[in-house]
Amino acid sequence: MKAKAAVPILLLAAALGAAAVLITTREPLRPSQPQPVPTAVRVIEVHPQAVRLTVHAQGTVAPRTQADLVPEVSGNVVRVSPNLVSGGYFENGEELLEIDDRDYVAAVRRAEAALSRTDAENEHAQFEYARAEDLYSRELMSRADFQAAVRTARVAEASLEDARLALETAQRDLSRTTLHAPFAGYVRSEQVDVGQFVSRGAAIASVYAADYLEVRLPIADQQLAYLDVPLDQRGEIDQAVAPVVKLNAVFAGTAQTWEGRLARTEAEIDPNSRMVYAVATIRTDGHKGVPPPVGLFVQAEIEGIAAENVVVLPRSALRDDSRVLVVDSENRLHFRSVGVLRVYRDEVFIDAGLERGDRVVVSPIQTVVNGMRVQPLLPESEGPEEG
Repeated sequence: MKAKAAVPILLLAAALGAAAVLITTREPLRPSQPQPVPTAVRVIEVHPQAVRLTVHAQGTVAPRTQADLVPEVSGNVVRVSPNLVSGGYFENGEELLEIDDRDYVAAVRRAEAALSRTDAENEHAQFEYARAEDLYSRELMSRADFQAAVRTARVAEASLEDARLALETAQRDLSRTTLHAPFAGYVRSEQVDVGQFVSRGAAIASVYAADYLEVRLPIADQQLAYLDVPLDQRGEIDQAVAPVVKLNAVFAGTAQTWEGRLARTEAEIDPNSRMVYAVATIRTDGHKGVPPPVGLFVQAEIEGIAAENVVVLPRSALRDDSRVLVVDSENRLHFRSVGVLRVYRDEVFIDAGLERGDRVVVSPIQTVVNGMRVQPLLPESEGPEEG
Protein backbone atom coordinates (compact mmCIF):
# COMPACT_ATOMS: atom_id res chain seq x y z
CA MET A 1 0.00 0.00 0.00
CA LYS A 2 2.80 2.39 0.79
CA ALA A 3 4.45 1.64 -2.56
CA LYS A 4 1.21 2.47 -4.45
CA ALA A 5 0.87 5.80 -2.61
CA ALA A 6 4.49 6.76 -3.41
CA VAL A 7 4.02 6.53 -7.23
CA PRO A 8 1.86 9.66 -7.65
CA ILE A 9 4.15 11.61 -5.40
CA LEU A 10 7.16 10.65 -7.48
CA LEU A 11 5.37 11.59 -10.73
CA LEU A 12 4.38 14.99 -9.35
CA ALA A 13 7.90 15.61 -8.17
CA ALA A 14 9.28 14.71 -11.60
CA ALA A 15 6.81 17.09 -13.33
CA LEU A 16 7.72 19.91 -11.00
CA GLY A 17 11.41 19.30 -11.64
CA ALA A 18 10.91 19.34 -15.41
CA ALA A 19 8.92 22.57 -15.14
CA ALA A 20 11.65 24.14 -13.06
CA VAL A 21 14.27 23.16 -15.67
CA LEU A 22 12.17 24.69 -18.53
CA ILE A 23 11.64 27.89 -16.61
CA THR A 24 15.28 28.34 -15.80
CA THR A 25 16.48 27.57 -19.36
CA ARG A 26 13.87 29.56 -21.39
CA GLU A 27 14.92 32.23 -23.94
CA PRO A 28 14.13 35.81 -22.85
CA LEU A 29 11.26 37.46 -24.90
CA ARG A 30 12.30 40.29 -27.25
CA PRO A 31 9.61 42.79 -28.41
CA SER A 32 9.20 42.99 -32.24
CA GLN A 33 7.01 45.12 -34.56
CA PRO A 34 5.59 43.58 -37.79
CA GLN A 35 6.54 45.28 -41.06
CA PRO A 36 3.52 47.08 -42.66
CA VAL A 37 2.29 45.61 -45.98
CA PRO A 38 2.19 48.28 -48.74
CA THR A 39 -1.21 48.86 -50.34
CA ALA A 40 -1.40 47.51 -53.88
CA VAL A 41 -2.60 50.13 -56.38
CA ARG A 42 -3.08 50.03 -60.14
CA VAL A 43 -1.06 52.67 -61.99
CA ILE A 44 -0.66 53.86 -65.58
CA GLU A 45 2.60 55.21 -66.93
CA VAL A 46 1.68 58.36 -68.85
CA HIS A 47 2.86 59.27 -72.35
CA PRO A 48 1.69 62.70 -73.58
CA GLN A 49 0.58 62.67 -77.19
CA ALA A 50 -1.32 64.65 -79.80
CA VAL A 51 -5.03 63.84 -79.73
CA ARG A 52 -8.03 64.83 -81.83
CA LEU A 53 -11.03 65.54 -79.65
CA THR A 54 -14.37 64.11 -80.70
CA VAL A 55 -17.89 65.35 -80.03
CA HIS A 56 -20.66 62.76 -80.11
CA ALA A 57 -24.26 63.43 -81.06
CA GLN A 58 -27.22 61.72 -82.67
CA GLY A 59 -29.93 62.67 -85.11
CA THR A 60 -32.21 61.65 -87.96
CA VAL A 61 -31.33 61.72 -91.65
CA ALA A 62 -33.38 64.23 -93.64
CA PRO A 63 -33.19 65.60 -97.20
CA ARG A 64 -31.30 68.85 -97.67
CA THR A 65 -33.42 70.01 -100.63
CA GLN A 66 -37.12 69.19 -100.72
CA ALA A 67 -40.07 70.75 -102.49
CA ASP A 68 -43.73 70.34 -103.37
CA LEU A 69 -44.62 69.82 -107.01
CA VAL A 70 -47.23 72.48 -107.79
CA PRO A 71 -48.81 72.94 -111.26
CA GLU A 72 -48.80 76.53 -112.48
CA VAL A 73 -51.86 75.94 -114.70
CA SER A 74 -55.15 74.14 -114.18
CA GLY A 75 -56.55 71.27 -116.23
CA ASN A 76 -57.13 67.54 -116.57
CA VAL A 77 -54.15 65.23 -116.20
CA VAL A 78 -53.58 63.20 -119.38
CA ARG A 79 -50.28 61.51 -118.51
CA VAL A 80 -48.34 60.67 -115.34
CA SER A 81 -44.75 59.41 -115.35
CA PRO A 82 -44.34 55.88 -113.97
CA ASN A 83 -41.64 57.36 -111.70
CA LEU A 84 -44.13 59.72 -110.05
CA VAL A 85 -44.99 57.27 -107.27
CA SER A 86 -43.98 57.17 -103.61
CA GLY A 87 -40.34 56.09 -103.52
CA GLY A 88 -39.84 56.61 -107.25
CA TYR A 89 -36.58 58.03 -108.58
CA PHE A 90 -36.46 60.67 -111.33
CA GLU A 91 -33.74 62.52 -113.21
CA ASN A 92 -33.27 66.26 -113.42
CA GLY A 93 -35.58 67.73 -116.10
CA GLU A 94 -37.59 64.52 -116.52
CA GLU A 95 -41.26 64.94 -117.55
CA LEU A 96 -43.38 63.91 -114.58
CA LEU A 97 -46.87 65.11 -115.48
CA GLU A 98 -48.78 66.32 -118.55
CA ILE A 99 -51.97 68.41 -118.43
CA ASP A 100 -54.49 68.66 -121.29
CA ASP A 101 -53.08 71.54 -123.38
CA ARG A 102 -55.88 72.13 -125.91
CA ASP A 103 -57.23 75.26 -124.20
CA TYR A 104 -53.69 76.65 -123.89
CA VAL A 105 -52.92 75.94 -127.57
CA ALA A 106 -56.07 77.89 -128.50
CA ALA A 107 -55.00 80.72 -126.19
CA VAL A 108 -51.65 80.91 -127.97
CA ARG A 109 -53.36 81.08 -131.36
CA ARG A 110 -55.67 83.84 -130.17
CA ALA A 111 -52.70 85.76 -128.83
CA GLU A 112 -50.88 85.33 -132.15
CA ALA A 113 -53.94 86.63 -134.04
CA ALA A 114 -54.22 89.60 -131.68
CA LEU A 115 -50.55 90.35 -132.19
CA SER A 116 -50.97 90.33 -135.99
CA ARG A 117 -53.94 92.69 -135.73
CA THR A 118 -52.24 95.14 -133.38
CA ASP A 119 -49.08 95.00 -135.47
CA ALA A 120 -51.09 96.04 -138.54
CA GLU A 121 -52.88 98.77 -136.57
CA ASN A 122 -49.55 100.04 -135.26
CA GLU A 123 -48.08 100.07 -138.75
CA HIS A 124 -51.04 102.14 -140.01
CA ALA A 125 -50.84 104.47 -136.98
CA GLN A 126 -47.12 105.05 -137.55
CA PHE A 127 -47.78 105.84 -141.21
CA GLU A 128 -50.50 108.32 -140.26
CA TYR A 129 -48.20 109.88 -137.66
CA ALA A 130 -45.43 110.37 -140.21
CA ARG A 131 -47.90 111.95 -142.71
CA ALA A 132 -49.37 114.22 -139.98
CA GLU A 133 -45.89 115.32 -138.91
CA ASP A 134 -45.10 116.30 -142.51
CA LEU A 135 -48.35 118.22 -142.91
CA TYR A 136 -47.95 119.93 -139.56
CA SER A 137 -44.42 121.05 -140.40
CA ARG A 138 -45.76 122.72 -143.57
CA GLU A 139 -48.61 124.25 -141.56
CA LEU A 140 -51.19 122.27 -143.54
CA MET A 141 -52.67 120.59 -140.42
CA SER A 142 -54.02 122.03 -137.23
CA ARG A 143 -52.24 121.45 -133.93
CA ALA A 144 -55.25 119.51 -132.54
CA ASP A 145 -55.25 117.09 -135.50
CA PHE A 146 -51.49 116.57 -135.14
CA GLN A 147 -51.78 115.81 -131.40
CA ALA A 148 -54.59 113.31 -132.19
CA ALA A 149 -52.28 111.53 -134.65
CA VAL A 150 -49.50 111.43 -132.05
CA ARG A 151 -51.88 109.97 -129.46
CA THR A 152 -53.15 107.35 -131.91
CA ALA A 153 -49.56 106.28 -132.70
CA ARG A 154 -48.67 105.93 -129.02
CA VAL A 155 -51.84 103.92 -128.30
CA ALA A 156 -51.03 101.62 -131.22
CA GLU A 157 -47.46 101.09 -129.88
CA ALA A 158 -48.81 100.26 -126.42
CA SER A 159 -51.39 97.86 -127.87
CA LEU A 160 -48.66 96.11 -129.85
CA GLU A 161 -46.50 95.70 -126.70
CA ASP A 162 -49.51 94.39 -124.77
CA ALA A 163 -50.22 91.86 -127.53
CA ARG A 164 -46.61 90.67 -127.46
CA LEU A 165 -46.74 90.18 -123.67
CA ALA A 166 -50.09 88.36 -123.96
CA LEU A 167 -48.54 85.98 -126.49
CA GLU A 168 -45.53 85.36 -124.20
CA THR A 169 -47.90 84.62 -121.31
CA ALA A 170 -49.97 82.23 -123.42
CA GLN A 171 -46.84 80.43 -124.63
CA ARG A 172 -45.51 80.21 -121.08
CA ASP A 173 -48.82 78.75 -119.83
CA LEU A 174 -48.70 76.23 -122.68
CA SER A 175 -45.20 75.14 -121.67
CA ARG A 176 -46.40 74.75 -118.08
CA THR A 177 -48.85 72.03 -119.07
CA THR A 178 -45.87 69.69 -118.74
CA LEU A 179 -44.25 69.45 -115.29
CA HIS A 180 -40.52 68.77 -115.30
CA ALA A 181 -38.44 67.55 -112.37
CA PRO A 182 -36.54 70.48 -110.78
CA PHE A 183 -33.68 68.17 -109.79
CA ALA A 184 -32.72 64.50 -109.62
CA GLY A 185 -34.30 62.89 -106.62
CA TYR A 186 -37.00 60.78 -105.03
CA VAL A 187 -40.74 61.06 -104.58
CA ARG A 188 -41.77 61.20 -100.94
CA SER A 189 -45.53 61.20 -101.60
CA GLU A 190 -47.97 61.93 -104.46
CA GLN A 191 -51.68 62.66 -104.78
CA VAL A 192 -52.42 62.66 -108.52
CA ASP A 193 -53.53 60.29 -111.26
CA VAL A 194 -54.64 60.32 -114.90
CA GLY A 195 -58.04 61.97 -115.42
CA GLN A 196 -57.81 64.05 -112.27
CA PHE A 197 -58.39 67.79 -112.50
CA VAL A 198 -55.55 69.72 -110.90
CA SER A 199 -55.74 73.34 -109.87
CA ARG A 200 -53.11 75.97 -110.21
CA GLY A 201 -51.15 76.34 -106.97
CA ALA A 202 -52.32 73.04 -105.38
CA ALA A 203 -49.50 70.62 -104.45
CA ILE A 204 -49.71 67.23 -106.15
CA ALA A 205 -46.50 65.58 -104.85
CA SER A 206 -43.63 66.00 -102.41
CA VAL A 207 -40.10 65.34 -103.67
CA TYR A 208 -36.53 65.71 -102.44
CA ALA A 209 -33.12 65.88 -104.08
CA ALA A 210 -30.79 62.90 -104.14
CA ASP A 211 -27.46 64.75 -104.15
CA TYR A 212 -27.19 65.67 -100.46
CA LEU A 213 -28.73 64.57 -97.17
CA GLU A 214 -28.66 66.37 -93.82
CA VAL A 215 -28.59 65.41 -90.16
CA ARG A 216 -29.43 67.91 -87.39
CA LEU A 217 -27.23 67.12 -84.41
CA PRO A 218 -28.01 68.57 -80.96
CA ILE A 219 -24.84 69.63 -79.11
CA ALA A 220 -24.54 71.06 -75.61
CA ASP A 221 -23.21 74.62 -75.84
CA GLN A 222 -20.12 73.77 -73.72
CA GLN A 223 -19.19 71.09 -76.26
CA LEU A 224 -18.88 73.75 -78.97
CA ALA A 225 -15.53 74.70 -77.45
CA TYR A 226 -14.12 71.40 -78.72
CA LEU A 227 -15.24 71.90 -82.32
CA ASP A 228 -12.96 73.63 -84.81
CA VAL A 229 -15.71 76.04 -85.89
CA PRO A 230 -15.53 79.82 -85.32
CA LEU A 231 -18.39 81.06 -83.16
CA ASP A 232 -18.97 84.01 -85.51
CA GLN A 233 -19.36 81.73 -88.53
CA ARG A 234 -22.14 82.92 -90.83
CA GLY A 235 -23.73 80.64 -93.40
CA GLU A 236 -22.15 77.50 -94.78
CA ILE A 237 -18.70 76.39 -93.63
CA ASP A 238 -16.12 76.02 -96.39
CA GLN A 239 -16.16 72.30 -97.14
CA ALA A 240 -12.39 72.30 -97.56
CA VAL A 241 -11.94 73.00 -93.83
CA ALA A 242 -15.25 71.71 -92.45
CA PRO A 243 -14.91 69.07 -89.68
CA VAL A 244 -15.45 65.47 -90.73
CA VAL A 245 -18.57 63.78 -89.36
CA LYS A 246 -18.84 59.98 -89.20
CA LEU A 247 -22.36 58.59 -89.03
CA ASN A 248 -22.97 55.09 -87.70
CA ALA A 249 -26.15 53.04 -87.74
CA VAL A 250 -27.44 49.52 -88.19
CA PHE A 251 -29.28 49.30 -91.50
CA ALA A 252 -30.61 46.12 -93.10
CA GLY A 253 -29.07 44.14 -90.23
CA THR A 254 -25.55 45.41 -90.94
CA ALA A 255 -23.48 48.07 -89.19
CA GLN A 256 -22.99 50.90 -91.66
CA THR A 257 -20.74 53.96 -91.60
CA TRP A 258 -21.10 57.09 -93.72
CA GLU A 259 -18.83 60.13 -93.85
CA GLY A 260 -20.03 63.70 -94.16
CA ARG A 261 -19.02 67.24 -93.29
CA LEU A 262 -20.26 69.76 -90.78
CA ALA A 263 -22.06 72.36 -92.88
CA ARG A 264 -23.20 74.95 -90.35
CA THR A 265 -24.46 75.61 -86.85
CA GLU A 266 -27.89 77.05 -86.36
CA ALA A 267 -28.13 80.58 -84.98
CA GLU A 268 -30.31 79.76 -81.96
CA ILE A 269 -30.15 77.76 -78.76
CA ASP A 270 -33.18 75.53 -78.40
CA PRO A 271 -35.16 77.01 -75.47
CA ASN A 272 -36.41 73.60 -74.35
CA SER A 273 -33.29 71.43 -74.51
CA ARG A 274 -30.69 74.24 -74.23
CA MET A 275 -28.88 72.62 -77.13
CA VAL A 276 -27.27 74.13 -80.21
CA TYR A 277 -28.02 72.30 -83.45
CA ALA A 278 -25.18 71.56 -85.84
CA VAL A 279 -26.07 70.40 -89.33
CA ALA A 280 -23.99 67.75 -91.10
CA THR A 281 -24.33 67.08 -94.83
CA ILE A 282 -23.69 63.82 -96.65
CA ARG A 283 -23.03 63.78 -100.38
CA THR A 284 -24.83 60.81 -101.88
CA ASP A 285 -24.18 61.21 -105.61
CA GLY A 286 -21.03 59.29 -106.38
CA HIS A 287 -21.20 57.61 -102.95
CA LYS A 288 -19.97 54.03 -102.88
CA GLY A 289 -22.43 51.68 -101.25
CA VAL A 290 -25.93 52.31 -100.00
CA PRO A 291 -26.62 55.91 -98.94
CA PRO A 292 -28.41 56.38 -95.61
CA PRO A 293 -32.19 56.36 -96.12
CA VAL A 294 -34.22 59.38 -95.10
CA GLY A 295 -35.58 58.92 -91.59
CA LEU A 296 -32.74 56.69 -90.36
CA PHE A 297 -31.57 57.41 -86.78
CA VAL A 298 -27.76 57.65 -86.66
CA GLN A 299 -24.97 58.15 -84.12
CA ALA A 300 -22.51 60.88 -85.11
CA GLU A 301 -18.84 61.42 -84.28
CA ILE A 302 -17.78 64.99 -85.07
CA GLU A 303 -14.08 65.67 -85.52
CA GLY A 304 -13.00 68.30 -82.99
CA ILE A 305 -9.91 70.37 -82.32
CA ALA A 306 -6.40 68.91 -82.20
CA ALA A 307 -4.43 69.25 -78.96
CA GLU A 308 -0.73 68.61 -78.30
CA ASN A 309 0.93 67.00 -75.24
CA VAL A 310 -2.28 65.60 -73.81
CA VAL A 311 -2.52 62.67 -71.40
CA VAL A 312 -5.66 60.56 -71.63
CA LEU A 313 -6.56 58.76 -68.39
CA PRO A 314 -9.56 56.89 -67.05
CA ARG A 315 -11.96 59.18 -65.26
CA SER A 316 -11.28 57.30 -62.02
CA ALA A 317 -7.76 58.80 -61.96
CA LEU A 318 -9.10 62.32 -61.30
CA ARG A 319 -9.58 63.31 -57.67
CA ASP A 320 -11.09 66.53 -56.32
CA ASP A 321 -11.74 67.68 -59.92
CA SER A 322 -8.16 68.88 -60.48
CA ARG A 323 -5.72 66.48 -58.77
CA VAL A 324 -4.28 63.03 -59.36
CA LEU A 325 -2.23 60.63 -57.25
CA VAL A 326 1.30 60.04 -58.52
CA VAL A 327 3.68 57.28 -57.38
CA ASP A 328 7.31 58.46 -57.13
CA SER A 329 10.49 56.45 -57.66
CA GLU A 330 10.38 55.27 -54.01
CA ASN A 331 6.82 53.98 -54.49
CA ARG A 332 5.31 56.69 -52.33
CA LEU A 333 2.03 58.47 -53.05
CA HIS A 334 1.80 62.19 -53.69
CA PHE A 335 -1.06 64.46 -54.74
CA ARG A 336 -0.41 66.56 -57.82
CA SER A 337 -2.51 69.35 -59.33
CA VAL A 338 -3.11 69.03 -63.07
CA GLY A 339 -4.72 71.04 -65.85
CA VAL A 340 -7.92 69.39 -67.04
CA LEU A 341 -8.66 70.04 -70.70
CA ARG A 342 -11.82 67.95 -70.84
CA VAL A 343 -13.76 65.37 -68.89
CA TYR A 344 -15.89 63.32 -71.26
CA ARG A 345 -17.65 60.03 -70.71
CA ASP A 346 -15.13 57.66 -69.04
CA GLU A 347 -12.00 59.63 -69.89
CA VAL A 348 -10.21 62.71 -68.65
CA PHE A 349 -7.88 64.74 -70.90
CA ILE A 350 -5.00 66.42 -69.02
CA ASP A 351 -2.86 69.04 -70.72
CA ALA A 352 -0.66 70.24 -67.83
CA GLY A 353 0.95 68.89 -64.64
CA LEU A 354 2.18 65.49 -65.84
CA GLU A 355 5.46 64.47 -67.44
CA ARG A 356 6.32 61.50 -69.60
CA GLY A 357 6.92 58.43 -67.42
CA ASP A 358 4.88 59.60 -64.42
CA ARG A 359 2.89 56.81 -62.79
CA VAL A 360 -0.68 57.83 -62.03
CA VAL A 361 -2.94 55.82 -59.73
CA VAL A 362 -6.19 54.73 -61.35
CA SER A 363 -7.59 52.41 -58.67
CA PRO A 364 -9.82 53.69 -55.84
CA ILE A 365 -8.20 54.13 -52.41
CA GLN A 366 -10.28 54.63 -49.28
CA THR A 367 -7.66 56.41 -47.17
CA VAL A 368 -4.78 58.35 -48.67
CA VAL A 369 -1.86 59.78 -46.71
CA ASN A 370 0.58 61.93 -48.62
CA GLY A 371 3.89 60.02 -48.76
CA MET A 372 2.48 56.61 -47.91
CA ARG A 373 4.22 53.60 -49.43
CA VAL A 374 2.31 51.53 -52.00
CA GLN A 375 2.87 48.56 -54.26
CA PRO A 376 2.26 49.85 -57.84
CA LEU A 377 0.74 47.43 -60.30
CA LEU A 378 1.06 48.24 -63.99
CA PRO A 379 -1.42 46.87 -66.53
CA GLU A 380 -1.10 43.13 -67.22
CA SER A 381 0.69 43.78 -70.49
CA GLU A 382 3.51 45.49 -68.60
CA GLY A 383 3.52 43.33 -65.49
CA PRO A 384 3.85 44.37 -61.79
CA GLU A 385 6.65 46.62 -60.61
CA GLU A 386 9.12 45.58 -57.99
CA GLY A 387 8.86 47.58 -54.78
